[in-house]
Amino acid sequence: MNTYQRPRIISEIGCNHMGQFETAKELIRLSKDCGAEYAKFQKRNSRELLTTDQYAAPHPVPYNAYGETYGAHREYLEFDQAQHAELKEYAESTGIGYATSVWDVSSAREIIELRPDFIKVPSACNNNYEMLRLLRDDYGGDIHVSTGMTMQAEITQLVAFFEETDQARKRLVVYNCTSGYPVPFKDICLLEIRRIQENYGERIKEIGFSGHHLGIAVDVAAYTLGAVWVERHFTKDRTWRGTDHAASLEVPGLQKLVRDLEHTYEALTYKSSEILEIEQVQREKLKYRKAGSEE
Repeated sequence: MNTYQRPRIISEIGCNHMGQFETAKELIRLSKDCGAEYAKFQKRNSRELLTTDQYAAPHPVPYNAYGETYGAHREYLEFDQAQHAELKEYAESTGIGYATSVWDVSSAREIIELRPDFIKVPSACNNNYEMLRLLRDDYGGDIHVSTGMTMQAEITQLVAFFEETDQARKRLVVYNCTSGYPVPFKDICLLEIRRIQENYGERIKEIGFSGHHLGIAVDVAAYTLGAVWVERHFTKDRTWRGTDHAASLEVPGLQKLVRDLEHTYEALTYKSSEILEIEQVQREKLKYRKAGSEE
C-alpha cells in the first residue's frame, strides 16, 4: 500500500503574464493541459509595500522593466481584484484551481474576499504578522507559507503563532524554499524538508517545496522526502522579458514534472506479496534450480 499522499502540483504563473490579461488566461489553460492542480498568481499593493524611494528608483535590471521606475514596473504587472475574480472563475471553469500569493494587508483583504482554497504567503512576507493575523483570523482556507531567507527561530515563531488559535495542524502548509532566481543545485538544500518534518511534522498540516532551480530532477526528490505540494514557476517562453522567466518551466517541462511525480507516487510502495504476479512467470522461467529438483 502507498503510504505517500498523491503529489499536488502548483503552476506558479506569478507575474509571468507580463501584465497581459489574456496571456494570464492562456497560462491558466496551459497549466491545466499540463496536469497541474492549481494555477497561482501574485497580488501586491505597490504603494503600501514600497517606500517612496523604492517606488521612485529604477528597476535594477532595466531589460526586465515594464516601467520607468520600479513602482511603475510593479503597477504595470498588477491585476485588480475584479480581474483576479475573473481569473478565478476562468480557472475553475477550465478545471484547475486558482490561488494567489499576497504581499501586503490590502492585497490579503482583497483575495480573502474571493475565497480561494488557499492563500500563499511568500518568503519575503512571512514575518508580516499584521497580514498573518488577518489570514489566520479572517480567512477560512489553508495558508501556505514559504521559508526562503528565514531563520529557524522565525519558522518556530510562525508555527507557534498559528498554534495560538489551534490552526497550525488544520491549515498551515510550510514550504522549503531558497530565495534566488535561478538557484544553483548546491543551494537548494533539500534536506531542510527533513528538518521541517522532524521539527514541525506533527504540528502543521502538510509540507511543500517551492523550487526556483533548473530542470525537474530535484522536485521528485523533494516529494520523496515528504513535500506533498510542489510549486514551480511556469511560463510559455523562458526568453520573455521579466525576472522569473529564466527560472520557470515551459510546457514540456511542466508536463514532464507532473508525469514524473505521478509515476513516483505509483512507485513508492512496498511489495503486496513476496513474489509479485509480474515476477511469478520470470521466477518459474529464470530462478535457479538444482538439476533434478522439481522446485
